[in-house]
Amino acid sequence: MDFDVIIIGGSYAGLSAALTLGRAIRNVLVIDANQPCNRQTPHSHNFLTHDGDKPLDIAKAARAEVLKYPTVKFLEARVNSAKRIDGGFSVAIEKGENFTSRKILLATGLKDVLPDIKGLAECWAISAVHCPYCHGYEIRNEKIGLLMNGDHAFEMAKTVRHWNKDLTVLTNGKSRLTVEQRSMLKAKSIEIIENEIEALAHQNGDLEAVMFKNGDKLKLKAIYVKPEVEQHSNLDEQLGFDLTDLKTIKVDEQQQTTANGVYAAGDCATLFRSLSIITAAGTTAAVWMNKEMIAEDF
Repeated sequence: MDFDVIIIGGSYAGLSAALTLGRAIRNVLVIDANQPCNRQTPHSHNFLTHDGDKPLDIAKAARAEVLKYPTVKFLEARVNSAKRIDGGFSVAIEKGENFTSRKILLATGLKDVLPDIKGLAECWAISAVHCPYCHGYEIRNEKIGLLMNGDHAFEMAKTVRHWNKDLTVLTNGKSRLTVEQRSMLKAKSIEIIENEIEALAHQNGDLEAVMFKNGDKLKLKAIYVKPEVEQHSNLDEQLGFDLTDLKTIKVDEQQQTTANGVYAAGDCATLFRSLSIITAAGTTAAVWMNKEMIAEDF
């Protein structure tokens, strides 16, 4: 085998695993396409010693730390395919090269599939956000919206109201909230607007107003959005591991997938996307991969 472990994805979970494996004197190849999901995010929060830092700066510093370990190699490329072979796995990149390893760690993140609304992609991760624990403090006490519907809109409204009392639910079409939910939101002065959205007016990603198809306009400072998610590839089909109903990779407490020798960590395996959580998952996966290889070689 060329390597003990191939890590597909070189952001926080992948880098954390590479650091642990490098310190375990394992030969590791990190393959990364350099397209992190938070590349538009101006600042990262709720991550000790890095609160307020730019995500790309954190990743750059982490990569420099990992590269101090001589058994860890980096390759900027996109993985085309992966398959099981005798004794491990073979991974092919888009340039046509193949590499083999005993274990694979998937740290590929998730692809956010946003509603088709003009301006939303430009605002995403800047003023159109998904998590109050990551962004809520910076937009506290501001007039904000929730681009959501049904049960998720109701539960998110209850949560976000802790940070923002001036709150509007934007269902972007007919509401799926129950009569009881609507009554409870109204009692907390949370408005519900069912008008379809035409666009988000913004300046360089900073939201100014929501523009509706009927001509109405609602000024907002920020908007919470719940995008659909997808895996970046069909490696689940190629390697034979399962996905959850939420489209994340199914893993156990050791970050092991349902396919032997294949581990997953980070956004691809959880919707809890805090940097502290996904970084810890990378470390966990690395420890158990190393433990597994030690047992095999003993």
